[in-house]
Amino acid sequence: MKKRIVIALGHRALGTTFPEQKKAVKNSAKVLADMIEEGCQLVITHSNAPQVGMIHTAMNEFGKSHQDYTVAPMSVCSAMSQGYIGYDLQNAIRAELLKRGIFKTVSTILTQVIVDPYDDAFHHPVKTIGRYMNAEEAEEEEQKGNYVIEEPGKGYRRIVAAPMPKSIVEIDAIKALVKDDQVVIACGGGGIPVLQQGNELKGASAIIEKDYASGKLAEGVDADILMILTNDAQVDIDRNTDHPTFLGKITVDEARQLIAADQFGVNSMLPKICASVDFITAGKGRTAIITNLDHALDALKGKDGTIITEA
Repeated sequence: MKKRIVIALGHRALGTTFPEQKKAVKNSAKVLADMIEEGCQLVITHSNAPQVGMIHTAMNEFGKSHQDYTVAPMSVCSAMSQGYIGYDLQNAIRAELLKRGIFKTVSTILTQVIVDPYDDAFHHPVKTIGRYMNAEEAEEEEQKGNYVIEEPGKGYRRIVAAPMPKSIVEIDAIKALVKDDQVVIACGGGGIPVLQQGNELKGASAIIEKDYASGKLAEGVDADILMILTNDAQVDIDRNTDHPTFLGKITVDEARQLIAADQFGVNSMLPKICASVDFITAGKGRTAIITNLDHALDALKGKDGTIITEA
């Protein structure tokens, strides 16, 4: 039996600009191909923070300059980012596999993720998006019903909610491809956030935290391993002290104790740890790994990274 892995690529694995992304995905593809050669079945997801911000800014500036066009909703910007990141990523993986004599389809699925309209996150937005605005532009945004935050000395920026993912709309299509041993790219950037209204799906003005969406995706495909790639080889605690500690292998209970002790940054490491704990406790025999791209293969073999297990 092949190990089924959901692997979440961070910003470093993708780059920021078009040329950076082209170069970065080729490097990422080599690591992913190594895992496939090791007998792993991969479902890939990824961040999209710089990309969706770039798209949001570009589309809104275009809308302002052309009266016949409206600004692009956040859900549309998210869909665009999934498409163009997936395009580069799937082609890089396909090319790397063919170099190694591996003939396997790589597909990107534009993935919608249902969120709860009553999620408290909609009243407490935390994700900044788009360019800096002046006071007049910020007031216009607020008149539209959007949230704005001021960054002293820089200007104002729009902020949107980060609701929790409830379910993945295209999960059956993803599972069908995985069952056929194909490589799948899904839930990019946390997925396109949508609200269910009867038979309709309506885009939400939000950004889903990709780590939570990755955990939900891993549950949906019944993965053996959830691997979240970040900047460091291992998770550390007591970072701002004289004795920082890097975590090797820990249990779910130990992870919960560290969460209760506020050892993880709310907008950085905490979602990764929480998503890992939720994934492991939702099934049997599951493992979560947090590491970076350079140490991913060693972490998969238990030689590096932070490895979280049930016991």
